Amino acid sequence: MVHTTHPGNIGAAARAMKNMGLTDLALVSPKFYPSEEATARASGADDLLHQATVYETLEEAIADRTLVVGASARLRSIPWPQVDPRTCAERVVKAGQKTAILFGRENSGLTNEELERCHYLLHIPTHSEYTSLNVASAIQVVAYELCVEAQTPRSQEEANLNIDFATGEQMASFFSHLEAVLTDSGFLHERKHEASIMRRLRRIFNRYQLEEGELHLLRGILTSVQRQHKKP
Repeated sequence: MVHTTHPGNIGAAARAMKNMGLTDLALVSPKFYPSEEATARASGADDLLHQATVYETLEEAIADRTLVVGASARLRSIPWPQVDPRTCAERVVKAGQKTAILFGRENSGLTNEELERCHYLLHIPTHSEYTSLNVASAIQVVAYELCVEAQTPRSQEEANLNIDFATGEQMASFFSHLEAVLTDSGFLHERKHEASIMRRLRRIFNRYQLEEGELHLLRGILTSVQRQHKKP
């Protein structure tokens, strides 16, 4: 939960998660925590609430995650790979990776910069013009789908799937490296809207969810380009 304003939503989220067998609650810079209101709304999920991990930044929260999904009620002008709760649960459970599902601020959700760190945009469709769910309600919907999918029998091939994907920390370092090389080469300086270009590049690489070996290969190429650029 990213920059949550109302502590009651944190407590309600903890209760929703415990009902569905989820235990890993992470809070990024909540406005009020700990809070008596959060404890009251947890209603039996006090243990999960009290063991929640609090982070100062989103980068710290997703540093060791290899799959990141960002929930948003607003569909963005820049297209992101989009999933609904059921498809999200299928991909998360089948992948068997360390996953973070991000839920943003009550009034504005996740920023575009935060979504840049995600592999998928999770959208919960509604049947009315009022498309925004309360954040705790949204967490309940997603937690339910994860619970159902986790109880679905897996094939032996799926059970044996074991791929080392790049973590959030590794991807952040890669994008910093990529931006530095593109800046040094003059590519970014020659074009307007540098932030938009980097956003599109993030989407390209996040879409394919790089493995560690693939990321090391790309970093090696970038390093080679840097060495050539520095030669007299």
